[in-house]
Amino acid sequence: MTSFGQSTDRFSSRPWRDPEDDTLRLECGVFGVYGVRDAAAVTALGLHALQHRGQEACGIAAFDGQRFHTERHMGHVGDAFTGNDLVERLPGGMAIGHTRYSTAGGSGIRNVQPMFADLETGGVAIAHNGNLTNFLTLRERLVQEGAIFQSTSDSEVILHLIARSRKARIVDRFIDAVGQIEGGYAIVAITNKKMIGLRDPLGIRPLVLGDLDGQPILASETCALDMIGARFVRDVEHGEMVVISETGVKSLRPFQTVAARPCVFEYVYFARPDSVVNGRSVYDVRKRMGQRLAIETGVEADVVVPVPDSGVPAAIGFARQSGLPFDLGIIRNHYVGRTFIQPTQGVRELGVRMKHSPNRAVLEGKRVILIDDSIVRGTTSLKIVRMVREAGAKEVHLRSASPPIKWPDFYGIDMPEREQLLAATKSLEEMARFLEVDSLGFLSVDGLYQALEAGPRDPAHPQFTDHYFTGDYPTRLTDREIAEGRNDQAEKQLSLLVSA
Repeated sequence: MTSFGQSTDRFSSRPWRDPEDDTLRLECGVFGVYGVRDAAAVTALGLHALQHRGQEACGIAAFDGQRFHTERHMGHVGDAFTGNDLVERLPGGMAIGHTRYSTAGGSGIRNVQPMFADLETGGVAIAHNGNLTNFLTLRERLVQEGAIFQSTSDSEVILHLIARSRKARIVDRFIDAVGQIEGGYAIVAITNKKMIGLRDPLGIRPLVLGDLDGQPILASETCALDMIGARFVRDVEHGEMVVISETGVKSLRPFQTVAARPCVFEYVYFARPDSVVNGRSVYDVRKRMGQRLAIETGVEADVVVPVPDSGVPAAIGFARQSGLPFDLGIIRNHYVGRTFIQPTQGVRELGVRMKHSPNRAVLEGKRVILIDDSIVRGTTSLKIVRMVREAGAKEVHLRSASPPIKWPDFYGIDMPEREQLLAATKSLEEMARFLEVDSLGFLSVDGLYQALEAGPRDPAHPQFTDHYFTGDYPTRLTDREIAEGRNDQAEKQLSLLVSA
Protein backbone atom coordinates (compact mmCIF):
# COMPACT_ATOMS: atom_id res chain seq x y z
CA MET A 1 0.00 0.00 0.00
CA THR A 2 1.61 3.20 -1.02
CA SER A 3 2.37 6.25 1.04
CA PHE A 4 2.39 8.20 -2.23
CA GLY A 5 -1.34 8.82 -2.42
CA GLN A 6 -2.45 5.28 -3.11
CA SER A 7 -5.76 5.61 -1.37
CA THR A 8 -6.55 9.03 -2.73
CA ASP A 9 -7.43 9.99 -6.27
CA ARG A 10 -4.86 12.77 -6.33
CA PHE A 11 -1.17 12.50 -5.65
CA SER A 12 0.74 14.64 -3.23
CA SER A 13 4.09 13.88 -1.66
CA ARG A 14 2.17 12.77 1.42
CA PRO A 15 -1.50 11.75 1.75
CA TRP A 16 -3.99 14.16 3.26
CA ARG A 17 -4.45 13.81 7.01
CA ASP A 18 -6.73 15.39 9.55
CA PRO A 19 -4.49 17.91 11.37
CA GLU A 20 -5.97 16.65 14.65
CA ASP A 21 -4.97 13.06 13.83
CA ASP A 22 -1.77 12.14 15.66
CA THR A 23 -1.84 8.39 15.08
CA LEU A 24 0.76 6.45 13.12
CA ARG A 25 -0.77 3.83 10.86
CA LEU A 26 0.76 0.89 9.10
CA GLU A 27 -0.72 0.39 5.68
CA CYS A 28 -1.76 -3.28 5.79
CA GLY A 29 -1.38 -6.93 6.72
CA VAL A 30 -1.32 -10.06 4.54
CA PHE A 31 -2.23 -13.71 5.07
CA GLY A 32 -2.27 -16.84 2.91
CA VAL A 33 -3.14 -20.54 3.23
CA TYR A 34 -2.45 -23.46 0.90
CA GLY A 35 -4.08 -26.88 0.80
CA VAL A 36 -6.43 -26.22 3.70
CA ARG A 37 -10.10 -27.13 3.81
CA ASP A 38 -12.36 -24.05 3.93
CA ALA A 39 -9.37 -21.83 3.20
CA ALA A 40 -11.42 -18.62 3.12
CA ALA A 41 -12.73 -19.20 6.65
CA VAL A 42 -9.20 -19.85 7.93
CA THR A 43 -8.03 -16.71 6.13
CA ALA A 44 -10.79 -14.64 7.73
CA LEU A 45 -9.61 -15.80 11.16
CA GLY A 46 -6.04 -14.90 10.28
CA LEU A 47 -7.14 -11.45 9.15
CA HIS A 48 -8.93 -10.94 12.48
CA ALA A 49 -5.54 -11.26 14.18
CA LEU A 50 -4.04 -8.75 11.72
CA GLN A 51 -6.87 -6.22 12.03
CA HIS A 52 -4.55 -3.80 13.87
CA ARG A 53 -2.46 -3.50 10.69
CA GLY A 54 -5.36 -2.13 8.65
CA GLN A 55 -8.84 -1.24 9.78
CA GLU A 56 -10.60 0.45 6.89
CA ALA A 57 -10.93 -2.32 4.32
CA CYS A 58 -10.30 -6.02 3.82
CA GLY A 59 -10.44 -8.66 1.11
CA ILE A 60 -10.04 -12.36 0.40
CA ALA A 61 -9.29 -14.22 -2.83
CA ALA A 62 -9.74 -18.01 -3.01
CA PHE A 63 -9.13 -20.63 -5.69
CA ASP A 64 -11.27 -23.79 -5.92
CA GLY A 65 -9.16 -25.63 -8.51
CA GLN A 66 -10.99 -24.14 -11.48
CA ARG A 67 -11.94 -20.55 -10.71
CA PHE A 68 -10.88 -17.68 -8.50
CA HIS A 69 -13.39 -16.11 -6.14
CA THR A 70 -12.86 -12.70 -4.55
CA GLU A 71 -14.60 -10.43 -2.10
CA ARG A 72 -13.44 -6.98 -1.10
CA HIS A 73 -15.15 -4.77 1.45
CA MET A 74 -14.80 -1.50 3.26
CA GLY A 75 -14.79 -1.95 7.02
CA HIS A 76 -13.62 -4.55 9.51
CA VAL A 77 -13.04 -8.23 8.89
CA GLY A 78 -15.67 -9.23 11.44
CA ASP A 79 -18.33 -7.26 9.61
CA ALA A 80 -17.32 -8.28 6.09
CA PHE A 81 -16.54 -11.98 6.35
CA THR A 82 -19.26 -13.47 8.51
CA GLY A 83 -22.08 -15.93 8.00
CA ASN A 84 -22.32 -19.64 7.45
CA ASP A 85 -22.15 -19.13 3.68
CA LEU A 86 -18.59 -17.71 3.68
CA VAL A 87 -17.02 -20.89 2.31
CA GLU A 88 -19.79 -21.12 -0.27
CA ARG A 89 -19.08 -17.58 -1.43
CA LEU A 90 -15.32 -18.17 -1.41
CA PRO A 91 -14.79 -21.90 -1.99
CA GLY A 92 -11.43 -23.62 -2.34
CA GLY A 93 -8.42 -24.90 -0.48
CA MET A 94 -6.10 -21.98 -1.33
CA ALA A 95 -6.71 -18.36 -0.32
CA ILE A 96 -4.99 -15.07 0.48
CA GLY A 97 -6.31 -12.12 2.46
CA HIS A 98 -5.52 -8.51 3.16
CA THR A 99 -6.38 -5.87 5.75
CA ARG A 100 -5.89 -2.30 4.65
CA TYR A 101 -5.57 1.17 6.05
CA SER A 102 -6.31 4.01 3.63
CA THR A 103 -6.01 7.74 4.12
CA ALA A 104 -9.06 9.97 4.47
CA GLY A 105 -10.59 11.37 1.31
CA GLY A 106 -10.16 8.47 -1.07
CA SER A 107 -10.79 5.10 0.50
CA GLY A 108 -12.51 3.44 -2.45
CA ILE A 109 -13.28 -0.18 -3.11
CA ARG A 110 -11.17 -0.21 -6.26
CA ASN A 111 -8.01 0.10 -4.15
CA VAL A 112 -8.91 -2.73 -1.80
CA GLN A 113 -6.86 -5.92 -2.11
CA PRO A 114 -6.28 -8.69 -3.05
CA MET A 115 -6.12 -7.62 -6.67
CA PHE A 116 -6.71 -10.11 -9.47
CA ALA A 117 -5.69 -10.40 -13.12
CA ASP A 118 -6.31 -12.92 -15.88
CA LEU A 119 -3.06 -13.76 -17.68
CA GLU A 120 -2.46 -16.07 -20.61
CA THR A 121 -0.85 -18.46 -18.14
CA GLY A 122 -3.90 -18.34 -15.84
CA GLY A 123 -5.15 -16.14 -13.03
CA VAL A 124 -3.13 -14.46 -10.32
CA ALA A 125 -4.30 -12.73 -7.14
CA ILE A 126 -1.90 -10.59 -5.13
CA ALA A 127 -1.88 -8.89 -1.72
CA HIS A 128 0.86 -6.48 -0.72
CA ASN A 129 2.04 -4.85 2.50
CA GLY A 130 4.41 -1.92 2.25
CA ASN A 131 5.25 0.76 -0.24
CA LEU A 132 7.06 0.96 -3.57
CA THR A 133 9.28 4.02 -3.61
CA ASN A 134 9.43 3.98 -7.42
CA PHE A 135 5.69 3.43 -7.85
CA LEU A 136 5.01 6.66 -9.77
CA THR A 137 8.00 6.18 -12.04
CA LEU A 138 6.90 2.66 -12.95
CA ARG A 139 3.26 3.66 -13.33
CA GLU A 140 4.10 6.55 -15.63
CA ARG A 141 6.17 4.24 -17.84
CA LEU A 142 3.45 1.60 -17.95
CA VAL A 143 0.75 4.12 -18.85
CA GLN A 144 2.93 5.48 -21.65
CA GLU A 145 3.24 1.91 -22.94
CA GLY A 146 -0.53 1.54 -23.01
CA ALA A 147 -1.34 -0.02 -19.63
CA ILE A 148 -4.83 0.67 -18.29
CA PHE A 149 -5.05 1.08 -14.51
CA GLN A 150 -8.23 0.39 -12.57
CA SER A 151 -6.90 1.73 -9.26
CA THR A 152 -4.42 4.21 -7.83
CA SER A 153 -2.60 1.45 -5.94
CA ASP A 154 1.06 0.57 -6.27
CA SER A 155 0.01 -3.06 -5.90
CA GLU A 156 -1.56 -2.90 -9.36
CA VAL A 157 1.83 -1.90 -10.76
CA ILE A 158 3.18 -5.28 -9.66
CA LEU A 159 0.36 -7.06 -11.51
CA HIS A 160 1.12 -5.11 -14.69
CA LEU A 161 4.82 -5.95 -14.45
CA ILE A 162 3.97 -9.65 -14.06
CA ALA A 163 1.57 -9.51 -17.01
CA ARG A 164 4.11 -7.80 -19.28
CA SER A 165 6.97 -10.15 -18.50
CA ARG A 166 8.00 -12.34 -21.43
CA LYS A 167 9.05 -15.20 -19.19
CA ALA A 168 7.21 -18.47 -19.70
CA ARG A 169 6.81 -19.62 -16.08
CA ILE A 170 4.77 -17.63 -13.56
CA VAL A 171 7.52 -17.82 -10.94
CA ASP A 172 10.00 -16.32 -13.42
CA ARG A 173 7.47 -13.60 -14.21
CA PHE A 174 7.31 -12.74 -10.53
CA ILE A 175 11.09 -12.57 -10.35
CA ASP A 176 11.15 -10.39 -13.46
CA ALA A 177 8.55 -8.04 -11.93
CA VAL A 178 10.04 -7.67 -8.46
CA GLY A 179 13.45 -7.01 -9.98
CA GLN A 180 12.01 -3.67 -11.14
CA ILE A 181 10.44 -2.49 -7.89
CA GLU A 182 12.05 -0.63 -4.99
CA GLY A 183 11.01 -0.03 -1.40
CA GLY A 184 9.81 -2.11 1.51
CA TYR A 185 7.22 -4.81 0.94
CA ALA A 186 5.88 -8.24 1.75
CA ILE A 187 3.79 -9.95 -0.93
CA VAL A 188 1.53 -13.00 -0.91
CA ALA A 189 -0.04 -14.28 -4.13
CA ILE A 190 -1.88 -17.29 -5.48
CA THR A 191 -1.93 -18.66 -9.00
CA ASN A 192 -3.73 -21.69 -10.43
CA LYS A 193 -1.28 -24.05 -8.76
CA LYS A 194 0.95 -22.13 -6.37
CA MET A 195 1.08 -19.76 -3.44
CA ILE A 196 3.99 -17.33 -3.45
CA GLY A 197 5.44 -15.29 -0.61
CA LEU A 198 8.08 -12.62 -1.08
CA ARG A 199 9.93 -10.24 1.22
CA ASP A 200 11.91 -7.21 0.08
CA PRO A 201 15.71 -7.45 -0.10
CA LEU A 202 16.21 -5.66 3.23
CA GLY A 203 13.33 -7.38 5.04
CA ILE A 204 11.78 -4.03 5.96
CA ARG A 205 8.24 -5.43 6.09
CA PRO A 206 7.71 -8.71 7.98
CA LEU A 207 6.46 -12.07 6.68
CA VAL A 208 6.43 -15.44 8.43
CA LEU A 209 5.93 -19.05 7.38
CA GLY A 210 3.73 -21.32 9.47
CA ASP A 211 2.33 -24.84 9.42
CA LEU A 212 -1.29 -25.86 9.97
CA ASP A 213 -1.64 -29.62 10.17
CA GLY A 214 1.14 -30.06 7.63
CA GLN A 215 -0.03 -27.29 5.29
CA PRO A 216 1.90 -24.02 4.80
CA ILE A 217 0.67 -20.64 6.00
CA LEU A 218 1.99 -17.14 5.25
CA ALA A 219 1.27 -14.16 7.49
CA SER A 220 2.53 -10.71 8.39
CA GLU A 221 2.82 -11.65 12.07
CA THR A 222 2.99 -14.74 14.25
CA CYS A 223 -0.15 -13.68 16.15
CA ALA A 224 -2.13 -14.68 13.03
CA LEU A 225 -0.65 -18.18 13.25
CA ASP A 226 -1.69 -18.38 16.90
CA MET A 227 -5.23 -17.36 15.97
CA ILE A 228 -5.72 -20.39 13.71
CA GLY A 229 -3.72 -22.86 15.81
CA ALA A 230 -0.81 -23.01 13.36
CA ARG A 231 2.81 -23.65 14.27
CA PHE A 232 5.45 -21.03 13.57
CA VAL A 233 8.10 -22.47 11.24
CA ARG A 234 10.38 -19.51 10.50
CA ASP A 235 10.57 -15.99 9.18
CA VAL A 236 10.61 -15.61 5.44
CA GLU A 237 14.10 -14.18 5.15
CA HIS A 238 14.96 -10.83 3.67
CA GLY A 239 15.12 -11.05 -0.12
CA GLU A 240 13.58 -14.54 -0.11
CA MET A 241 10.78 -15.87 -2.30
CA VAL A 242 8.96 -18.98 -1.11
CA VAL A 243 7.04 -20.93 -3.75
CA ILE A 244 4.44 -23.30 -2.29
CA SER A 245 2.97 -26.09 -4.38
CA GLU A 246 1.83 -29.67 -4.02
CA THR A 247 5.51 -30.68 -3.96
CA GLY A 248 6.20 -28.56 -0.86
CA VAL A 249 7.91 -25.25 -0.06
CA LYS A 250 10.73 -24.12 -2.32
CA SER A 251 13.01 -21.22 -1.41
CA LEU A 252 14.41 -18.89 -4.08
CA ARG A 253 16.76 -15.93 -3.85
CA PRO A 254 15.90 -13.54 -6.69
CA PHE A 255 17.89 -10.58 -5.35
CA GLN A 256 21.52 -9.79 -4.78
CA THR A 257 22.39 -10.66 -1.18
CA VAL A 258 22.53 -7.70 1.20
CA ALA A 259 22.38 -7.38 4.99
CA ALA A 260 18.91 -7.31 6.53
CA ARG A 261 17.47 -4.05 7.87
CA PRO A 262 13.99 -4.82 9.27
CA CYS A 263 11.71 -1.97 10.31
CA VAL A 264 12.34 -1.05 13.95
CA PHE A 265 8.87 0.50 14.22
CA GLU A 266 7.37 -2.98 14.21
CA TYR A 267 8.78 -3.25 17.74
CA VAL A 268 8.03 0.33 18.76
CA TYR A 269 4.38 0.38 17.74
CA PHE A 270 2.93 -1.67 14.92
CA ALA A 271 3.26 -5.36 15.70
CA ARG A 272 0.92 -6.89 18.24
CA PRO A 273 2.73 -7.40 21.55
CA ASP A 274 2.09 -11.17 21.43
CA SER A 275 3.89 -11.48 18.10
CA VAL A 276 7.49 -12.57 17.54
CA VAL A 277 9.12 -10.47 14.81
CA ASN A 278 12.47 -11.49 13.35
CA GLY A 279 13.07 -13.80 16.30
CA ARG A 280 12.33 -11.19 18.98
CA SER A 281 9.30 -11.11 21.28
CA VAL A 282 7.67 -7.73 20.70
CA TYR A 283 6.39 -7.66 24.29
CA ASP A 284 9.83 -8.33 25.76
CA VAL A 285 11.47 -5.71 23.53
CA ARG A 286 8.93 -3.08 24.60
CA LYS A 287 9.49 -3.84 28.29
CA ARG A 288 13.25 -3.48 27.77
CA MET A 289 12.63 -0.19 25.98
CA GLY A 290 10.86 1.01 29.13
CA GLN A 291 13.72 -0.15 31.30
CA ARG A 292 16.28 1.71 29.16
CA LEU A 293 14.01 4.77 29.17
CA ALA A 294 13.99 4.75 33.00
CA ILE A 295 17.78 4.50 33.08
CA GLU A 296 18.20 7.37 30.63
CA THR A 297 15.40 9.73 31.70
CA GLY A 298 14.46 8.82 35.27
CA VAL A 299 12.81 11.49 37.43
CA GLU A 300 11.41 11.66 40.97
CA ALA A 301 7.71 10.80 40.83
CA ASP A 302 4.93 8.88 42.55
CA VAL A 303 3.43 6.71 39.82
CA VAL A 304 4.11 5.41 36.30
CA VAL A 305 1.06 5.61 34.02
CA PRO A 306 0.91 4.22 30.46
CA VAL A 307 -0.96 5.84 27.60
CA PRO A 308 -3.01 2.78 26.63
CA ASP A 309 -2.74 0.45 24.97
CA SER A 310 0.60 0.64 23.18
CA GLY A 311 2.42 2.32 26.07
CA VAL A 312 1.65 -0.46 28.56
CA PRO A 313 4.64 -2.83 28.10
CA ALA A 314 7.15 0.03 28.16
CA ALA A 315 5.49 1.46 31.27
CA ILE A 316 5.81 -1.92 32.99
CA GLY A 317 9.53 -1.95 32.19
CA PHE A 318 9.96 1.67 33.32
CA ALA A 319 8.19 1.01 36.62
CA ARG A 320 10.23 -2.11 37.36
CA GLN A 321 13.51 -0.39 36.59
CA SER A 322 12.69 2.75 38.58
CA GLY A 323 11.04 1.00 41.53
CA LEU A 324 7.93 3.15 41.15
CA PRO A 325 4.37 1.77 41.22
CA PHE A 326 2.68 1.05 37.89
CA ASP A 327 -0.97 2.02 37.71
CA LEU A 328 -3.73 2.56 35.15
CA GLY A 329 -4.24 6.29 35.44
CA ILE A 330 -5.84 6.42 31.99
CA ILE A 331 -8.62 4.07 30.92
CA ARG A 332 -9.11 3.42 27.23
CA ASN A 333 -12.56 3.10 25.69
CA HIS A 334 -12.36 0.31 23.09
CA TYR A 335 -15.78 1.03 21.59
CA VAL A 336 -15.15 4.33 19.85
CA GLY A 337 -16.05 4.40 16.17
CA ARG A 338 -14.20 6.45 13.57
CA THR A 339 -17.35 8.14 12.31
CA PHE A 340 -17.94 10.44 15.29
CA ILE A 341 -18.52 13.97 13.98
CA GLN A 342 -16.63 16.75 15.73
CA PRO A 343 -18.22 19.91 14.28
CA THR A 344 -16.63 22.53 16.53
CA GLN A 345 -13.24 23.11 18.10
CA GLY A 346 -14.76 22.78 21.56
CA VAL A 347 -16.15 19.35 20.77
CA ARG A 348 -12.87 18.31 19.13
CA GLU A 349 -11.03 19.21 22.33
CA LEU A 350 -13.30 16.76 24.16
CA GLY A 351 -12.76 14.07 21.52
CA VAL A 352 -9.70 12.63 23.28
CA ARG A 353 -11.94 11.72 26.22
CA MET A 354 -13.92 9.42 23.95
CA LYS A 355 -10.83 7.22 23.66
CA HIS A 356 -9.08 7.96 26.96
CA SER A 357 -10.61 8.75 30.34
CA PRO A 358 -8.63 9.86 33.42
CA ASN A 359 -8.66 7.68 36.52
CA ARG A 360 -8.79 10.42 39.14
CA ALA A 361 -8.19 8.02 42.02
CA VAL A 362 -4.74 7.25 40.59
CA LEU A 363 -3.80 10.72 39.35
CA GLU A 364 -5.01 13.21 41.94
CA GLY A 365 -2.23 14.84 43.91
CA LYS A 366 0.45 12.64 42.28
CA ARG A 367 3.65 13.31 40.41
CA VAL A 368 2.89 11.31 37.27
CA ILE A 369 5.24 9.82 34.69
CA LEU A 370 3.27 9.30 31.47
CA ILE A 371 4.72 6.63 29.14
CA ASP A 372 3.77 6.67 25.46
CA ASP A 373 5.20 4.61 22.60
CA SER A 374 6.08 7.65 20.46
CA ILE A 375 5.27 11.30 19.85
CA VAL A 376 4.43 12.40 16.31
CA ARG A 377 2.79 15.82 15.99
CA GLY A 378 2.18 16.13 19.71
CA THR A 379 -1.46 17.13 19.34
CA THR A 380 -2.86 14.05 21.07
CA SER A 381 -0.13 14.09 23.72
CA LEU A 382 -1.04 17.67 24.62
CA LYS A 383 -4.69 16.74 25.09
CA ILE A 384 -3.78 13.79 27.29
CA VAL A 385 -1.43 15.91 29.40
CA ARG A 386 -4.16 18.50 29.94
CA MET A 387 -6.64 15.76 30.82
CA VAL A 388 -4.25 14.30 33.41
CA ARG A 389 -3.66 17.72 34.96
CA GLU A 390 -7.38 18.40 35.11
CA ALA A 391 -7.75 15.11 36.99
CA GLY A 392 -5.57 16.55 39.72
CA ALA A 393 -2.02 15.48 38.87
CA LYS A 394 0.53 17.64 40.71
CA GLU A 395 3.26 17.11 38.10
CA VAL A 396 3.28 15.52 34.66
CA HIS A 397 6.48 14.06 33.22
CA LEU A 398 6.07 12.71 29.68
CA ARG A 399 8.36 9.96 28.40
CA SER A 400 8.52 8.47 24.91
CA ALA A 401 9.63 4.84 24.58
CA SER A 402 11.08 5.62 21.16
CA PRO A 403 13.64 8.21 20.04
CA PRO A 404 12.35 11.52 18.64
CA ILE A 405 10.65 11.06 15.25
CA LYS A 406 12.34 13.57 12.94
CA TRP A 407 11.94 12.13 9.44
CA PRO A 408 8.94 10.83 7.45
CA ASP A 409 8.56 7.25 6.25
CA PHE A 410 8.12 5.99 2.68
CA TYR A 411 7.97 2.22 3.23
CA GLY A 412 4.40 1.69 4.34
CA ILE A 413 3.87 3.90 7.40
CA ASP A 414 1.49 6.83 7.04
CA MET A 415 3.54 9.58 8.65
CA PRO A 416 3.37 13.38 8.30
CA GLU A 417 5.90 15.40 6.37
CA ARG A 418 8.99 16.54 8.26
CA GLU A 419 7.78 20.06 8.98
CA GLN A 420 4.76 18.57 10.78
CA LEU A 421 6.81 16.31 13.07
CA LEU A 422 7.21 17.92 16.48
CA ALA A 423 10.77 16.72 17.10
CA ALA A 424 11.92 17.91 13.68
CA THR A 425 10.91 21.51 14.30
CA LYS A 426 11.51 22.08 18.04
CA SER A 427 14.22 21.54 20.64
CA LEU A 428 13.57 19.34 23.67
CA GLU A 429 12.81 22.42 25.79
CA GLU A 430 10.47 23.84 23.15
CA MET A 431 8.66 20.52 22.89
CA ALA A 432 8.23 20.39 26.66
CA ARG A 433 6.71 23.87 26.66
CA PHE A 434 4.42 23.00 23.76
CA LEU A 435 3.24 19.83 25.52
CA GLU A 436 2.81 21.70 28.84
CA VAL A 437 4.78 19.09 30.80
CA ASP A 438 7.12 19.48 33.75
CA SER A 439 9.73 17.42 31.90
CA LEU A 440 10.04 15.50 28.65
CA GLY A 441 12.31 12.60 27.75
CA PHE A 442 12.92 10.24 24.85
CA LEU A 443 14.67 6.89 24.55
CA SER A 444 17.97 7.32 22.74
CA VAL A 445 18.73 5.52 19.49
CA ASP A 446 21.49 3.59 21.26
CA GLY A 447 19.06 2.72 24.04
CA LEU A 448 16.60 1.38 21.49
CA TYR A 449 19.29 -0.83 19.95
CA GLN A 450 20.21 -2.09 23.40
CA ALA A 451 16.56 -2.93 24.07
CA LEU A 452 16.58 -4.91 20.83
CA GLU A 453 19.70 -6.73 22.06
CA ALA A 454 21.32 -5.86 18.75
CA GLY A 455 24.49 -4.31 20.08
CA PRO A 456 25.40 -0.67 19.41
CA ARG A 457 24.10 0.83 16.18
CA ASP A 458 26.59 0.48 13.35
CA PRO A 459 26.49 3.86 11.53
CA ALA A 460 28.10 2.38 8.42
CA HIS A 461 25.76 -0.62 8.28
CA PRO A 462 22.73 -0.07 10.53
CA GLN A 463 21.10 -3.28 11.75
CA PHE A 464 17.57 -1.88 11.37
CA THR A 465 15.59 0.50 9.21
CA ASP A 466 15.50 3.52 11.53
CA HIS A 467 15.37 6.56 9.26
CA TYR A 468 12.44 8.10 11.20
CA PHE A 469 14.99 8.78 13.98
CA THR A 470 18.23 9.14 12.04
CA GLY A 471 17.37 10.31 8.51
CA ASP A 472 19.32 7.30 7.19
CA TYR A 473 17.00 5.89 4.52
CA PRO A 474 17.86 2.30 3.53
CA THR A 475 16.94 2.57 -0.17
CA ARG A 476 16.65 5.11 -2.93
CA LEU A 477 13.50 7.26 -2.84
CA THR A 478 13.24 7.32 -6.62
CA ASP A 479 9.86 9.04 -6.99
CA ARG A 480 10.80 11.71 -4.48
CA GLU A 481 14.21 12.31 -6.07
CA ILE A 482 12.63 12.74 -9.50
CA ALA A 483 9.96 15.10 -8.16
CA GLU A 484 12.59 17.21 -6.41
CA GLY A 485 14.73 17.20 -9.56
CA ARG A 486 11.79 18.55 -11.54
CA ASN A 487 10.94 20.96 -8.70
CA ASP A 488 7.46 19.47 -9.05
CA GLN A 489 5.36 21.03 -6.31
CA ALA A 490 2.04 20.54 -8.09
CA GLU A 491 -0.29 17.68 -7.30
CA LYS A 492 -0.17 14.86 -9.79
CA GLN A 493 -3.55 13.46 -10.69
CA LEU A 494 -3.51 9.67 -10.79
CA SER A 495 -7.11 9.17 -11.78
CA LEU A 496 -10.03 11.14 -13.22
CA LEU A 497 -12.48 8.88 -11.37
CA VAL A 498 -13.66 9.83 -7.90
CA SER A 499 -15.06 6.84 -6.04
CA ALA A 500 -18.27 7.36 -4.08
